[in-house]
Amino acid sequence: MTDVTVQRARLSCVPAQPTADQHAGTVPMSLRTVHFVLPGGVDDPAAPSGGNAYDRRVCLDLPGFGWQVARHGAPGSWPCPDRAARDELARTLRELPDDAVVLLDGLVACGVPEIIAPEADRLRLAVLVHLPLGDETGLAPNVAADLDARERAVLRAVPAVIATSDWAVRRLVSHHGLAPDRVHVAAPGADIAPLAPGTDGVSRLLCVAAVTPRKGQHRLVEALAAVRDLPWTCECVGGLGHDPEYVAGLRTLIARHGLADRLHLTGPRSGAGLDATYAAADLMVLTSYAETYGMAVTEALARGIPVLATDVGGLPEAVGRAPDGGMPGILVPPEDSGALAAELRGWFGEPDVRRRLKAAARARRAALDGWATTARSLAAVLARLPEAPRRAA
Repeated sequence: MTDVTVQRARLSCVPAQPTADQHAGTVPMSLRTVHFVLPGGVDDPAAPSGGNAYDRRVCLDLPGFGWQVARHGAPGSWPCPDRAARDELARTLRELPDDAVVLLDGLVACGVPEIIAPEADRLRLAVLVHLPLGDETGLAPNVAADLDARERAVLRAVPAVIATSDWAVRRLVSHHGLAPDRVHVAAPGADIAPLAPGTDGVSRLLCVAAVTPRKGQHRLVEALAAVRDLPWTCECVGGLGHDPEYVAGLRTLIARHGLADRLHLTGPRSGAGLDATYAAADLMVLTSYAETYGMAVTEALARGIPVLATDVGGLPEAVGRAPDGGMPGILVPPEDSGALAAELRGWFGEPDVRRRLKAAARARRAALDGWATTARSLAAVLARLPEAPRRAA
């Protein structure tokens, strides 16, 4: 691994945002209400996701920026719900008062334009898109095309769309033909955590992601098989229930390569268990096919852990740069397990590069935006929502 390799990724700079302490003492005396429509499983510890974590956190932080949150759970197999789930969502929206401010999680909203679009005449709607529906890996082409068309109809019907990275904003604007001034960014924040002591500084690898085709853990297995001579161990922490067939295939692949004693699918963790897992990690590895941001990346960087990730979507923004321009991670082409293996071999073999990556990760840690920045961005969008057309007329 050389300096040229480390600097190979091309990252666009995200403008600096004010820090939360600039708003100390500015909480309004009375709060407006935003009705937040959330997936029914948002609090399920057995099915953690970045989107769920984001939703839960902004519910806690929005009151600090003038908005009390009325949560409305929407049970169902979104984005393809059954009739009962559709009817329940329609009832929830129908019962909200005229001109109510409503924030909808895109997983719930984007697949049902026939429910959402008519309410845009009466309610002040904003849709929060964690991942464009058609970008999910493994969908049949006809299913992806149908979800894509449905999402486009929803996003064109509402006055505001919120994405989680600058890349995602550009993607939604260009792909769905949206007016740029209607699409806003509210990137996930990060809570600074104690510096991870790691294991031995090099050998403990960690992947935090639901085990699904989109997260691409099979590519990680192939890369690790190519460097089996190195003294690594790896934990894959994340939900195992999203795609049982993929999980079974992954276990078979691990066994075929003889890696079962070194590479473990540990299932989801949270709280102190997840903190301890991060604390033992020397390098975070993420091999996704698609990401709008990548909260696991900033969770690692918040502990000073360098990152090796695929160069897709919003991941370069999440990796970012240290204030001095140093790279706290390495980005590799998304379809190249060989490149991933080469960077792993370099990580083990080049102590100077390891030291630079760790120093940059610690510097990036100190510069990460907190969740107050996320909540402030959301609050600003909600405050600018126009009156619903029917109401304004």
